[in-house]
Amino acid sequence: MKPLINGVELWLKHFPFPSDALHKYDRGHLAVIASEDLTGATRLAASAANRIGAGVVTVLSRNRVKFYQACLPPDIIVRNEDHADWSDYSVCLGGPGGILCDQRERLEQLSGKPRLLDAGAIPIEPKNSFLDPEALLTPHEGEFRRVFPGLSGSRLERLQQAIAQTNACILLKGPQTLIGHPDGRVVINDRPNPYLAKAGSGDVLAGLISGLMAQGMDTFHAACAGAWFLSECGDRLGPGLTGSDLEFTVSEVLWDLHS
Repeated sequence: MKPLINGVELWLKHFPFPSDALHKYDRGHLAVIASEDLTGATRLAASAANRIGAGVVTVLSRNRVKFYQACLPPDIIVRNEDHADWSDYSVCLGGPGGILCDQRERLEQLSGKPRLLDAGAIPIEPKNSFLDPEALLTPHEGEFRRVFPGLSGSRLERLQQAIAQTNACILLKGPQTLIGHPDGRVVINDRPNPYLAKAGSGDVLAGLISGLMAQGMDTFHAACAGAWFLSECGDRLGPGLTGSDLEFTVSEVLWDLHS
């Protein structure tokens, strides 16, 4: 199947524009597994998911509940992970900022539930894990090579081999971001932007995608839309961009999509 270039026309009909009749739980409940160390990554991801429209965002922390309660926006819920009922959440996000081994195992057990596995949450032996097309892996090139050693060929060919191993959707980050589905679909987000090569950009991307997934957008189209959103926000901000700036451009882009 020939790769397509990412653009609004590929996913707009799947985009979760809210209707007047919705309440917050109709727009999904996203669980974000908090980093106990690189806390900024969790904050960026949770805020981006909140900004793009997830009805409820809950950050689950093991040891830093009070810290996250103090620094996150007041409309983001913070709970102790040990008391979490995983059936409450429509989508789960793990990996931004790091993750503990047992937390990664928990994510791997959520078969059939939409979930985004970033950075350290990506299974070390994905071909032996319980992945499916509801799961999205979002490695950058270094993480991809670590998780999928020994693959050969072009970047696209290596992506397709990794998808065949995992039966999951994969978004391979880079100047040309590749997004693939197990059914053979591949989309190229061909919008290089050197200003997005900043700490935090990947965390915001994870939040944007999981926030769309929480609202019922299927994993593959959410990945395409999230990659497009990040590029669009990056292009509008340009020089001087920081990861913290990106979420504040999301509303502007959303208004343009509505018009």
